[in-house]
Amino acid sequence: MEIKNITQDNFHQVAEIYRQGIATGFATFQNDIPTWEDWDKSHASYCQFAAYLHDEMVGWAALTPVSSRCVYAGVAEVSIYINSSFRGKGIGYELLQYLIAESEKAGIWTLQSGIFPQNIGSIALHEKCGFRQIGYREKIGQKNGVWTDNIIMEKRSKTVGVS
Repeated sequence: MEIKNITQDNFHQVAEIYRQGIATGFATFQNDIPTWEDWDKSHASYCQFAAYLHDEMVGWAALTPVSSRCVYAGVAEVSIYINSSFRGKGIGYELLQYLIAESEKAGIWTLQSGIFPQNIGSIALHEKCGFRQIGYREKIGQKNGVWTDNIIMEKRSKTVGVS
């Protein structure tokens, strides 16, 4: 597997994998794919990665800052999506491990994810990568008009911000 940065040039592949995630009904509250400009503006420039097998993008992962307040500068939210043809093959694990390592190089001390309770594959992936469930947000948002909960998962770095 080769990991490359996400750029405007490969964003159409990111968008297709994101579309597949939207189609599951339990990967995101979003129903529309953002433009490159909106997507790039909302995600941290230092952690936007795509996984490739034989020149085909098979997944992507990126971080979004959780706050503009300086006290939360080292806290980011994880997004990870795997091409539907490649789910369950270990790509998510390798990609998330890479994202974790790169986030620590960038000074991130806490990663968090909000995951739909029915997305058991994503919950298992995060647990395998050292995330722990810290709670849930009851009816935090609507998906197609239905109030939906989120499981909140967190991974605290063992190397960054541990004085």
